[in-house]
Amino acid sequence: MSGFRSHDGQFSDRMPIKRTLEEKKRMLVQLREQQAGLKAWVSPEVKTALARRIAELEQDIASARR
Repeated sequence: MSGFRSHDGQFSDRMPIKRTLEEKKRMLVQLREQQAGLKAWVSPEVKTALARRIAELEQDIASARR
Protein backbone atom coordinates (compact mmCIF):
# COMPACT_ATOMS: atom_id res chain seq x y z
CA MET A 1 0.00 0.00 0.00
CA SER A 2 2.96 2.35 0.28
CA GLY A 3 2.66 3.17 -3.43
CA PHE A 4 -0.34 5.38 -2.70
CA ARG A 5 1.21 7.43 0.08
CA SER A 6 3.17 10.61 -0.43
CA HIS A 7 6.77 10.87 0.64
CA ASP A 8 8.48 13.79 2.32
CA GLY A 9 8.83 16.71 -0.05
CA GLN A 10 6.14 15.53 -2.49
CA PHE A 11 2.96 17.43 -3.21
CA SER A 12 -0.16 15.90 -1.76
CA ASP A 13 -3.80 16.87 -1.44
CA ARG A 14 -3.11 18.16 2.05
CA MET A 15 -0.59 20.79 0.96
CA PRO A 16 -1.75 23.89 -0.91
CA ILE A 17 0.02 24.63 -4.17
CA LYS A 18 1.93 27.91 -3.98
CA ARG A 19 1.50 30.06 -7.06
CA THR A 20 3.20 33.28 -8.10
CA LEU A 21 1.23 36.44 -8.75
CA GLU A 22 1.61 35.95 -12.51
CA GLU A 23 0.28 32.40 -12.29
CA LYS A 24 -2.70 33.62 -10.28
CA LYS A 25 -3.45 36.32 -12.87
CA ARG A 26 -3.24 33.77 -15.67
CA MET A 27 -5.54 31.40 -13.80
CA LEU A 28 -8.03 34.20 -13.16
CA VAL A 29 -8.22 34.96 -16.89
CA GLN A 30 -8.75 31.26 -17.66
CA LEU A 31 -11.49 30.89 -15.05
CA ARG A 32 -13.30 33.99 -16.32
CA GLU A 33 -13.20 32.57 -19.85
CA GLN A 34 -14.58 29.27 -18.58
CA GLN A 35 -17.33 31.09 -16.70
CA ALA A 36 -18.29 33.07 -19.80
CA GLY A 37 -18.43 29.88 -21.84
CA LEU A 38 -20.65 27.89 -19.49
CA LYS A 39 -23.71 26.39 -21.09
CA ALA A 40 -27.22 26.84 -19.71
CA TRP A 41 -27.42 23.24 -18.49
CA VAL A 42 -24.37 23.46 -16.23
CA SER A 43 -25.38 22.81 -12.63
CA PRO A 44 -25.75 25.74 -10.24
CA GLU A 45 -23.19 24.14 -7.91
CA VAL A 46 -20.52 24.28 -10.61
CA LYS A 47 -21.36 27.91 -11.39
CA THR A 48 -21.22 28.80 -7.68
CA ALA A 49 -17.90 27.00 -7.16
CA LEU A 50 -16.38 28.73 -10.18
CA ALA A 51 -17.61 32.15 -9.01
CA ARG A 52 -16.22 31.47 -5.53
CA ARG A 53 -12.80 30.51 -6.91
CA ILE A 54 -12.73 33.65 -9.08
CA ALA A 55 -13.57 35.80 -6.05
CA GLU A 56 -10.80 34.12 -4.02
CA LEU A 57 -8.24 34.75 -6.74
CA GLU A 58 -9.32 38.37 -7.12
CA GLN A 59 -8.93 38.81 -3.37
CA ASP A 60 -5.47 37.17 -3.38
CA ILE A 61 -4.31 39.38 -6.25
CA ALA A 62 -5.68 42.55 -4.60
CA SER A 63 -3.98 41.74 -1.29
CA ALA A 64 -0.68 41.00 -3.04
CA ARG A 65 -0.63 44.44 -4.66
CA ARG A 66 -0.68 46.21 -1.29
